[in-house]
This record gives sequence, C-alpha cells and structure tokens, in this order.
Amino acid sequence: MSSLKELAKLLSVSISTVSKALNDAKDISEHTKFRVKELAEAMNYQPNKMGAGLRNNKSKTIGVIIPDILNSFFAEVLFGIEKQCSEKGYDTIVCISNEQTQKEAEKIKLLKSGSVDGFIISLAAQTIKTGDVSHITNQIHKNKLVLFDRLSNQINCDKVSVDDQKITYEVTKRLLEKGYKKIAFLSSINNLNVGKERRIGYLKALREAKIVYEKKLELSVQSLSNMHKKLRSWAEKNDFDAVLAADNSSGIMLENCLLSIKPFKTKNIKIIGFSNTKNALLTFPKMNYINQNAENIGKKAAILLLNRLDSEKMDYPFIDAKIKAKIHFF
Repeated sequence: MSSLKELAKLLSVSISTVSKALNDAKDISEHTKFRVKELAEAMNYQPNKMGAGLRNNKSKTIGVIIPDILNSFFAEVLFGIEKQCSEKGYDTIVCISNEQTQKEAEKIKLLKSGSVDGFIISLAAQTIKTGDVSHITNQIHKNKLVLFDRLSNQINCDKVSVDDQKITYEVTKRLLEKGYKKIAFLSSINNLNVGKERRIGYLKALREAKIVYEKKLELSVQSLSNMHKKLRSWAEKNDFDAVLAADNSSGIMLENCLLSIKPFKTKNIKIIGFSNTKNALLTFPKMNYINQNAENIGKKAAILLLNRLDSEKMDYPFIDAKIKAKIHFF
C-alpha cells in the first residue's frame, strides 16, 4: 500500500498537491487530479482517515443507535443510513440500546469516546416511557443529532418519521369505504409514540364515519412472549370483518392464527399491518400492508445530519421530515 509521499515523488509534485487533488480541491487542475487519482488507484492507495480526522477535526464517522436489531424495520433504516453515508464518504458505527435508557446512555458515551461526528438515534422504549432524555441532551449537541421514528418533543433537533396518525386514518377510512364496519385494532406498541399516533388515526376515522367504538375490538399486548395465547382468545371471542395491526409482527401472527381457528372465515377478513414487501409474503394469502419506506427514512436521516455537519452555518432551523408511507391492498 502506497503513501502520499510516494505518490508525490513519482509524480514530481508536492505532497500538498497530491492531497488536494485526491480531495477535488478547486485550485488543482483537472489534468493534475486525473494523474494523481489514476496513479493512486494503480498503486492501491488508501487514505489514512484517522490522520485526516486529526487534521480537520472530523472523523467522518456517524454513530447510530437503534432499540432493536431483530426488527426488520430498523434493519431497513440502517441500510438506508449506511448507503447514504457511504456515498458521502462517511462510515457508520451501529449500537443497540435493547430498549433500555441505561444502555442508550452507555452507547452514546462509547461513541463519543470514539469521536463520531454526529448521531442518528431511534429512542429506546424505556426512554419514551419515562420521558427522561437528559442523557441525550446533556451529551449530544442538538446540531449533531437526528432522531427517527421514535421521537421526543423534549429534544430540539432534526427529525424523520412517517405521519403515523395520518396513514392509519387513511387506511381505516378506505376500509370503511370498502364496506367494512367492524374494524378491529391490534397493537403491541401502544406504549410508544408511534403506536399512540396510529391508534388516534384509527379512532378519528371511526368517529368521522359515526361508527361506534367497541372496546372489545381492540387488543393491546405489551409483550410478544404471551401474544399467541391472548391473540387466540381474543380472535375466538370477537367477530370482526377487518383488522388494522399497528406494528410489523402482530398482523402476521393474527393472519396465521385465524387460519387455524377460523379457516373458512379468514378469506373474508381484511387484515392490514405495518410491514414491507418481503414480510407480506410470509402469510398466505399475502397480507395487506402499509410500507413505511424504511430505507428512505434512513437515507433522509443521514442527509439531514450530513448536510448540517458539512454546512458552514450549522445553526439553521430544524427540519421535521415526513416520509410518505404507501398502502398496499390485495
């Protein structure tokens, strides 16, 4: 592997010229840039990011903290973040909070010790429940933070999410327009801001259509560990013609449950949940779903953070970006 000094010697130019050419400096001619980059590629030159970071006070690394790595939604968001950061020459380091505030605080401290330039975070369930975000506001400058999906009004920074209330309102309204009257609501995330917003949208559509809300048609389960038993009992006791699942797992579980206990009625029950194309294929028949466009959420979060980090004036108004979700009915 070659060095800047070796490249400069072979090209009979200064080390400074080689460095500027590799970084597309405006005061270097296109001919020189071409010569430098051609030789650098031929000699497999790899820039020393640590050294560059020390010189310009930037590590070109972004810290990402998510609450659950097993959730396919967060995996898709990570894909979008990494893709966008990579295109801009940034690396990403990912940490998992496991839904715990203490771990979230520890991961922030860990990433800061490694001198990341900024943070992209989706809040842990415990942090949302307690409302205590001091471990974030005390450690991360607001201009170096983007929150996605799970947000907090107590943190003033750039944010990216889907308009959860609007999309569940639209879905419920479309189900009503299609003639479904007994629409149930199923959720394992009512403790989160996204779950609460989705429930509000559902109730709003029922209220506008003058459909009486039936408490028995709503099932909230806090843990997936006991969901099978509760789901089966609830499905056996209640009659509904449609179900809106507020997360990306309970809808699939219900579809499979109904095939077991109500095989002849299942085809007449419309189920729609938050999911993606791949997960929708896990049920038969294929489940209707709301695609949050998770990859685009990740890309947008990265764009907002990198734009602010690369801006000469970081202190401009914060952006609350809404990514458009798409409804898929089959």
